[in-house]
Amino acid sequence: MRIQSFAASFFLAGALVSGCATATKNSEAGFVSLFDGKTLNGWIYAEDKALGYIVKNGELICTEGTTNDLFTIKEYSDFILRLEYKLKPGGNNGIGIRSPLERGQIAYIGTEVQILDDDAPKHAKIKPWQACGAVYGITNPKPNSNKKPGQWNTMEISAIGRKIKVTINDMVVSEANINEVTDPDIIQKHPGLFRERGHIGLLAHRDEVAFRNIRIKELPTPPTTGPLARHNSAPPEGFKSLFNGHDLSGWRGLVGNPITRKKMSLEEWAREQIKADELMRKNWRVENGNLIYRGNGFDNLCTVDYFGNFELLVDWKVPEKGDSGIYLRGFPQVQIWEPNSAGFDRAHPGSGGLYNNKKSPSYPAQFADHFLGEWNRFRIIMASDKVHVFLNSQLVVNNVTLENFFDREKPVDAIGPIELQAHRDPVQFRNIYVREIPRVETR
Repeated sequence: MRIQSFAASFFLAGALVSGCATATKNSEAGFVSLFDGKTLNGWIYAEDKALGYIVKNGELICTEGTTNDLFTIKEYSDFILRLEYKLKPGGNNGIGIRSPLERGQIAYIGTEVQILDDDAPKHAKIKPWQACGAVYGITNPKPNSNKKPGQWNTMEISAIGRKIKVTINDMVVSEANINEVTDPDIIQKHPGLFRERGHIGLLAHRDEVAFRNIRIKELPTPPTTGPLARHNSAPPEGFKSLFNGHDLSGWRGLVGNPITRKKMSLEEWAREQIKADELMRKNWRVENGNLIYRGNGFDNLCTVDYFGNFELLVDWKVPEKGDSGIYLRGFPQVQIWEPNSAGFDRAHPGSGGLYNNKKSPSYPAQFADHFLGEWNRFRIIMASDKVHVFLNSQLVVNNVTLENFFDREKPVDAIGPIELQAHRDPVQFRNIYVREIPRVETR
């Protein structure tokens, strides 16, 4: 009996070990290594001739004193990232996700997951959203996730659509849904939250930090995201469609401007709206599922609904010498133009700028337009009177005030329609989606 019991126990123990090994192997299925343990192959600095990271004993080490960030050459959208890190007392670093390949504050122009020795005296006064495991500036992670300095910690970051989850040493410490971020101050400071794709980064903060076993599993992305989104497909999560691809439902013609409309009686506005809608039906058409202007004037197309804070997606295409734009809450405008158009600013080329600004910047930070005849995509975020604009996934406007074109002494209205500008050219639009952002008190 003892022999049989011993044999059975031995068999059971073996089965458990085998099962655990199989489970571990399965949990790593689909992951690929980002660090070969020998070189920096697959990694790049944001600036030429930058230094600061070395490989030693199979570890990727951020050396003491460096402020240079190291990024993967490849970009990623949805993924699960796993790695190990080791801190010295007081150590500070971070993991950039969906980050641009730029030198700067990746916690703001990208997204940073904090790595920090929280218990160090020099970090005694940090904010909760600066602690280890925080989606920096966004979440307040569970405390005490780190092991003591000098010991290895495991970290897993999953980024699936707008949802980000951070696990340290097998404990979930942070979970964020970007669509639930409503504080205008946070939205204004963190345009990088709205990036769909970017690099993985190791973000230096002058402290020595070691990394190893860095690997990633890419996940499929939905067909509504990216520059090649399906034509008028279902809206992304949290968004609603403003254009159904068939008719002008939800739209109406332009009557005056925000100032003149306020001076109209309801009866006068109604009479003018009838005229504007007749002109809309004449000049704005739906052709092959695209919304196109076929007139020869300046009769903008307006949403029936009014919006306050929002995130807007819109694909657009202009002809040679074409000119158009997107009005926000009824105020001009996020500029659209083709390089051969009459008003094109060759000193500050490109679409996406807040063209009518006088005091704040009116031009885009970079040229990001696609070639003539190709579709472009805007992602426009408006919080209070501040605007971010992504053009073809490039941040071209960062937290710039949209000025009141109609009354320079006042801010833009708190709510208003979204308008597609008519500028005599056959501009085309499609995939128009909006996500309303509830108003909250700022912190």
